[in-house]
Amino acid sequence: MTSIFDQFEQASQISQKAAPVTEPMTSSGYINMQMDDNTPMFSKQKMNFNPSDYITHVAVASDYLVLAMANGKLFRLDLKMPDQNEEIHYAKFVQPNTKLSNIFLDPLGHHLLLAFSARNKDGNPELVYLHRARSKLKSVSKSRNYEVTEVGWNYENKSSSTTGPILLGTSHGHLLETELEADNEKMFAGSQQYWRQIFDIGKGADTPITGIQFHRVNNTTKYFIFVTTPTRLYQFIGHAVFTDNKPSLQTIFHAYLTIPETGFQEIPSTLKYSRLQFYFDKNNTPKTFAWLTEPGIFYGQLDPTSQQNSNSLFTQGELINYPPEKTDTKDKTPDKTEVSERTPLAFVLTEFHAILMFSDKVKAVSLLNQELVYQDTYSEAHGKLKNIVKDPVRRTIWAVTDKAVFRYKVIREERNVWRIYSDKEEFDLAKEYCHNNPAYIDIINVKQAELLFSKGDYEKSAEIFADTQSSFETVCLKFLEVDQVNALKVYLSRRLDALNEDDKTLISMIVIWMTELYLSQLGFLRRTGKEDTQEFHQIQSDFEVFLLQPKVVKCMQHVKSVIYDLMSSHGDKQNLIKLTIINEDYENVIEQNIYKKSYLEALKILQGLQRPDLFYQFAPMLMEKTPKHTVNALISQGPRLIPSKLLPAFLACENDEEHVSEIIRYLEFMLQNFNVKDKAIHNYLLTLYAEKNEPALMRYLSRQGQDLAMINFDVHYALRLCREKGLSEACVKLSALLGLWEAAVELALDVDVSLAKSVASLPEETEMQRRLWLSIAEHVITKNQDLKEAMSLLEECPLIKIEDILPFFSDVVTIDHFREPICQSLQEYNTQIEDLKAEMEDATKSAECVRAEIQSFRNRSVIVSVTDACCLCEITLLLRPFYLFPCGHRFHSDCLLAEIQPILGAARRNKLSDLQRQLSVLSNIELSTPTSNGLPLREVLKNEIDDIVASECIFCGEYMIACIDKPFIADEDWDRVMKEWE
Repeated sequence: MTSIFDQFEQASQISQKAAPVTEPMTSSGYINMQMDDNTPMFSKQKMNFNPSDYITHVAVASDYLVLAMANGKLFRLDLKMPDQNEEIHYAKFVQPNTKLSNIFLDPLGHHLLLAFSARNKDGNPELVYLHRARSKLKSVSKSRNYEVTEVGWNYENKSSSTTGPILLGTSHGHLLETELEADNEKMFAGSQQYWRQIFDIGKGADTPITGIQFHRVNNTTKYFIFVTTPTRLYQFIGHAVFTDNKPSLQTIFHAYLTIPETGFQEIPSTLKYSRLQFYFDKNNTPKTFAWLTEPGIFYGQLDPTSQQNSNSLFTQGELINYPPEKTDTKDKTPDKTEVSERTPLAFVLTEFHAILMFSDKVKAVSLLNQELVYQDTYSEAHGKLKNIVKDPVRRTIWAVTDKAVFRYKVIREERNVWRIYSDKEEFDLAKEYCHNNPAYIDIINVKQAELLFSKGDYEKSAEIFADTQSSFETVCLKFLEVDQVNALKVYLSRRLDALNEDDKTLISMIVIWMTELYLSQLGFLRRTGKEDTQEFHQIQSDFEVFLLQPKVVKCMQHVKSVIYDLMSSHGDKQNLIKLTIINEDYENVIEQNIYKKSYLEALKILQGLQRPDLFYQFAPMLMEKTPKHTVNALISQGPRLIPSKLLPAFLACENDEEHVSEIIRYLEFMLQNFNVKDKAIHNYLLTLYAEKNEPALMRYLSRQGQDLAMINFDVHYALRLCREKGLSEACVKLSALLGLWEAAVELALDVDVSLAKSVASLPEETEMQRRLWLSIAEHVITKNQDLKEAMSLLEECPLIKIEDILPFFSDVVTIDHFREPICQSLQEYNTQIEDLKAEMEDATKSAECVRAEIQSFRNRSVIVSVTDACCLCEITLLLRPFYLFPCGHRFHSDCLLAEIQPILGAARRNKLSDLQRQLSVLSNIELSTPTSNGLPLREVLKNEIDDIVASECIFCGEYMIACIDKPFIADEDWDRVMKEWE
């Protein structure tokens, strides 16, 4: 049950908790989190057991507590079983003229050493060993001449029966190496004890060793050793010799025996004692050390691996001063007794604090900023504090007074480390100990950014400000006040990256502001003649990268009109065009150029964009204002433009010769170079020709040819248009193209006889040509009665004869004028008669040959042997009905039918199937019925089947010729055949 004194102490402990005084740190207030942990960092609890006498010494390890009391007894307690304790009377095992000076317990809690010093000259110092499982103490015989003041335990030892190699320090500065075994009785009484002196620090002087620590370096054979005296800290490092997996530490000191002055750290002190403590990380590796001296605690980071020909095994060594005592007395010079009272009697080391023990109080000092963070005053009811120790394995902390034992609990001692590192301007370490607490991180970032700002590193400051919750307006004003535009851009850019896409208003504001900043910088450099400098190009490059950011591109869809106005106000046409390209908003710039009558600039932009849809959109305005340059731009686009989509632009401006000529120039270019076949384009071009240029129209019609299927314009529309325009020659060509030969010749005779003659020669039908030539002859003869011209017609067209044109002459013309043509005509008739007679004789001879051949086939026979086989199935031919061909090939009827059926045409195959179906379906009576030619129906059907199947030999006829490119092995049989050949 807790006493009234304990309750008072617990209350005073909370009230006396020292709060560190630091510079107030604030953030913007956006983060709503608890900033301080109200749980006490250090708290104590009194153990619920009472020793039988005053406590003089204490040791604890692995939850095993040993107390030495003034009545000469040892109190042993396993903290895991607090109800089971044991008391051993140690005084009866030692000499009467000695007193207990200290007790030492190994990290495992199995091996206890009790060091005794002589009370007077008659006594001798002694070292006594007690195992955890024993109740009998044993004296270490070879220790009689040494007063042991410190023990350096072997932290790698895992055995409960032996201590492993350990180091002992004496009151005269001797270092001893030994190993104690619990079950070896000879070791304690005989001369076989492993015991040797390996170094002498005092060199004969009264120099007590107050601390020993030795540890292995990264599982190598190298060890480092720390040894302290009241005024000096010695460091040793070297390789140990291993025997049976146990190190011999003596070899480490060999290199130091020849050195006149071994390397040490000295701090003057009037005290007769000092203390050495190590802090171990989670892997039980020594990380830091602390040495308690009179001026303060010497603290440093252990780093034995980086020791390169140096006497120091630690880094960042510093002296931590003891916290001052609060007193109401006036300032005065302290005497020696007061100085010793201000020096701790003992201490323990944690990761970030040193817990100091005075005679009546316990204080905790931060190792980072040396500030007092905790103070606990003890009541006189418990007596004076004797010692404060730390369990090296369980890491628990124990404080012992004359009458009680207290346990200290350390809860999240790192909670304020971030703040301390921040005050020391070590911001990376501060963030590391924030444990991702956003409120703490924000405070650190604000402080770091402010520091960088004060040092003039504005851009780095802007980067960090962007990660804080500081007021947006405040930060921007800070940079504007010092005219740091680049830093402001960095801040805005980082804030923009951090925004969510839903923050459309803030994104729009930042995008517009940053655009204004870039444009202002570029405009200033242009005005000062620095457009070709590296600075200008860098800002321009950064601006282009900014415009291409996804968030900016998306934002531009909503604020592009504002951005366009900004760029226009700055006169930055180049970036305006680039932005329109990024936004695919080309209409705006082109419309502005047209509005400013900068037509050539608009055309230049159009040509650079290569967007057909924009050409179609702006072509009407541009064609009207500058037809020549517009057509040049259209021609430069080539096949990318569809001419028919430009027709509205052309139709809107065909009001003068200049526009029409440019339109024709473009259409002719497209037809000649890209073979445009669009009928609308051809009709439009033909219309322009018909209205403005008849020679060009005739050349166009000639190029189109006489094949109606190859004509690209509407011939009927063209004929109607030419008739309206009175273009007779064109009407002649078009009528001829439509096959209206009589109308074409009739129109041609009104224009030119030679034109009519050329038209009359075009028809492919001989009779049509003859009629057309007769029309020409009639026109010529009836109009002029010119015999020479009539005779020339007979020479030009052999299809008409003299007798055809005689009726066209008048009755007064005499026959003498036609004597020669008539005689020539008669001669031609005689020649034709003779040719017909010759042809008749040849036909008669051929008929006689055929009759003779037929007669010979009637008398021809072929002998079929019983060994003959079908040429397809290679089975004996006579077994089934068969076909025999004059070439000698023979086939079974069913084999030939199967072979010939796939190659028959669809009609013959259907007919064959129908004939076979009739043979199988009709009854015998129906099949025996005579037909009109007297043969039974069965015979007629079979003859028709024979005509289809056996019309020719499949090996000698046309079928074999048609199969010349057919593979010998079908595709579906290829794999099977290949496997057979393997």
